[in-house]
Amino acid sequence: MADLAATQVLVEPASLLERKLTRRPSRMGRAVFLAALAVGLGYIAIHVAQDLAPVRLDGHSAFILLGLTLAIALGFEFVNGFHDTANAVATVIYTHSLEPRLAVVWSGVCNLAGVLLSSGAVAYSVIALLPVELVLKISSGAGFSMVFALLVAAILWNLGTWWFGLPASSSHTLVGSIIGVGLANQWLNPHSGASGLDWDQAIKVLKALLISPLVGFVLAALLVLVSKWAFRFPELYEAPKNNEPPPWPIRALMVLTCTGVSFFHGSNDGQKGMGLIMLILIGTVPAAYALNHGLGPADLEQLLSASAQVQSILDRQPDAAAAPAADPRAALAESVRIRQLTPGTLANLDAVVHGLDHELRQYSSLRDLPAAEQTQVRNDMYVTSEALRLLDKEHMLRTTSADREALRRYRSSLSRATQFIPTWVKVAVALALGLGTMVGWKRIVITVGERIGKEHLTYAQGAAAGLVAMGTIFAADNFGLPVSTTHILSSGVAGSMAANGSGLHLSTVRNIAAGWVLTLPAAALLAGILYSLFRLIA
Repeated sequence: MADLAATQVLVEPASLLERKLTRRPSRMGRAVFLAALAVGLGYIAIHVAQDLAPVRLDGHSAFILLGLTLAIALGFEFVNGFHDTANAVATVIYTHSLEPRLAVVWSGVCNLAGVLLSSGAVAYSVIALLPVELVLKISSGAGFSMVFALLVAAILWNLGTWWFGLPASSSHTLVGSIIGVGLANQWLNPHSGASGLDWDQAIKVLKALLISPLVGFVLAALLVLVSKWAFRFPELYEAPKNNEPPPWPIRALMVLTCTGVSFFHGSNDGQKGMGLIMLILIGTVPAAYALNHGLGPADLEQLLSASAQVQSILDRQPDAAAAPAADPRAALAESVRIRQLTPGTLANLDAVVHGLDHELRQYSSLRDLPAAEQTQVRNDMYVTSEALRLLDKEHMLRTTSADREALRRYRSSLSRATQFIPTWVKVAVALALGLGTMVGWKRIVITVGERIGKEHLTYAQGAAAGLVAMGTIFAADNFGLPVSTTHILSSGVAGSMAANGSGLHLSTVRNIAAGWVLTLPAAALLAGILYSLFRLIA
């Protein structure tokens, strides 16, 4: 009889929860959602029209290419939405802190806020992994082949893991795809010295992706153990009873963790798609998006002031007397591409900085530059910033503390001119994430809530996993590093289960671990094959 009663206690809440998970949204909810979607699409359309108004596109093919690539990029974020954002709502749903539909809508709103307030640092740290010549020639066939291969490979792998309900990482998928494209680019051009990846940057990103799940597991386990010692409230460590929400302090904590994870998911994961969208815009409409037209005369004056200081610093270097190459711009780009610096690199950099300064002094703002010159100016800024970074890394510049501050200001000004995200791009990514969350959240939610641990998720376990995920993503965001919301939160749930002695479903843990291990090589292989095929066409 005792066993039968225990079975009934476990089964009944699950059946009630199942009815919640399958409940259709109300008409009012659908109407509000459609109204918000219409407003967002209208905002995007108006601002895209304003950006393209002064730009002349060559025929319908440019519009078709722009629309197709943007649709694929937003498709990646759509899949990312129901793959990753679902993790944020699993804990509040399985602790009955919020109704499933309300949790999903609230998570979508917090994702939107996170995306809109994001800095863009993660977006451009992802771009920094890409082969230099493909970034500089993004409007070429090779450049578009790269973008298509990255996005299609990431979407296919994410859809496959979602179908099996595996909380795989969109971040791992995208980074794996970048690795595949870089290696394929080298393989297809063995005699041209084509570059692959910036392995220093790649290793930095991979460390963050690989270590963060372990951090999630350990910290969540420790948090559960510490809370048991510090907070002696039995309700915290018990599974929800029947269908009742928890006491309000616990409920507030659960909603807080959902809010934080959703917000920081938007601010971190949303940026990965933004970076690729910016590459697409730069490649298809460079006159509108190669440079940040939002910077005014004061910003340009600040850039030119920093440029004058940097020219003085470079002119004082011991190797400044060396003659630059016949084409210093191409020679500097080559040095950055192969990451081999010589005394001649400094002379080439000096020549490019002087030329860039002379070019910019002819105009009152970046918007005034002729359309035909926008891409070249952007490439000069990109190569100059990378060359200064590499020279500093190799300690090839003799500088004082004042010189280093001047170089930092100059690189910061160059970044502001080239590394920007229009607000409409953020809105588009937020809508794609939100739509994805609304459509496919159930599969991943059920895996996280039911199939990781052998017992029902307790309030303490859900709060610990959420707090750790929120804090880890926040830290990564500040360092400009992409991390996986999926792996951090699911590993946090596993850690909390282990610390609580709840037991783990080893088959699920094995499947998640297999997805963790296989995602990078599988995405790399798929992206490499797609890039090779697209290069045959382009």
